[in-house]
Amino acid sequence: MGNKFTSGKIAIADCDRCGQQFQLKKLKALVIRTKITNIMVCPQCWEPDHPQNMQGMYPVYDPQALRDPRPDLLMYPNSPSRGIQWGWNPVGFNNVLQLPIPDNLEAQGGVGNVTVTTS
Repeated sequence: MGNKFTSGKIAIADCDRCGQQFQLKKLKALVIRTKITNIMVCPQCWEPDHPQNMQGMYPVYDPQALRDPRPDLLMYPNSPSRGIQWGWNPVGFNNVLQLPIPDNLEAQGGVGNVTVTTS
């Protein structure tokens, strides 16, 4: 009794993605979400299964909240960590809670001249 299939040493086949002809043994199966499909593609069209396709397949433990949080004592006035102030909405120091924190922010800007020479 012989083999079920021939060796296919010189067999040609079409890439299922681009349609070009290649040797059958050079085509690779496309893998989607860790499943091997029946789509055979050439080496130029083949791409590995992207890790983002595996989202939701594996459990992820990523806690976001802290148990019994404490306030940051360094944010109060006259502390060394408040040497740099920052603010936004509106631009500048936005003291919504009316805390006794001095406003040391100053906006600076300028307009200059530009000379463009073309040759």
